[in-house]
Amino acid sequence: MSDVPESHPRYQSLRLREAIVAGVDAGVTSPHGLIAHGRGEAYDYLIGEQTAPWAVTAIDAAAASLLRARHPVLSVNGNTAALVGEELVALSQAAKAPLEVNIFHTSSDRERRISQFLRQQGASEVLLPDGTTELPGLDSNRRFVHPAGILDADVIFVPLEDGDRCEALRRLGRQVITVDLNPLSRTARTASITIVDNVARALPRLISRVQQLIDDTNIDRQSLADAYEHEQLLAQAEARIRSGAD
Repeated sequence: MSDVPESHPRYQSLRLREAIVAGVDAGVTSPHGLIAHGRGEAYDYLIGEQTAPWAVTAIDAAAASLLRARHPVLSVNGNTAALVGEELVALSQAAKAPLEVNIFHTSSDRERRISQFLRQQGASEVLLPDGTTELPGLDSNRRFVHPAGILDADVIFVPLEDGDRCEALRRLGRQVITVDLNPLSRTARTASITIVDNVARALPRLISRVQQLIDDTNIDRQSLADAYEHEQLLAQAEARIRSGAD
């Protein structure tokens, strides 16, 4: 991106595109992830490319839920590793939530590359599917998990998730937190908490909020969680999209 000045009106969007392309080149991101990113970018245009009030409320609830969890886990796929790998490592450390690689398109080589990439960003440990432990109710590669990670988690953070595993986790009674720019998606509607925002904007805010809750014990985490109204906040995001970005 050295040839694109930061003053360019599409600088941030182009920067994220380059990160995804670099992820594909490094064997971290699947080529299919390029399509998914483009779809999300379109929704970002429609919400005005900014973190809206509905997302702030969801981020507050997500931070509180991660810190109140018995065993939170952060699920990482190729797109999130490429876009916010460093931030995921920081969130993992702040919330004491292990990172676990989980991808839709089967590739043990890509799983290892994602793990190595996260370690380069500062992760001390990254869980990988063991090839035998499975989540019930799934047929895709996402069914394979680590026994001490997602299988045992009560709260799972799954940004840029596909809907099948989100539904399976919810059927198992798990709390699922996601980041999804499409409030109409199956994941957004099925998750316990949906942050309708660009993951590159949401993660720094989430990290900051987690740290603030750790530092200030007077903040009522339960109240933050209770303030989240799933259907209402998704409806606000949908209304913005239907009205068109300013």
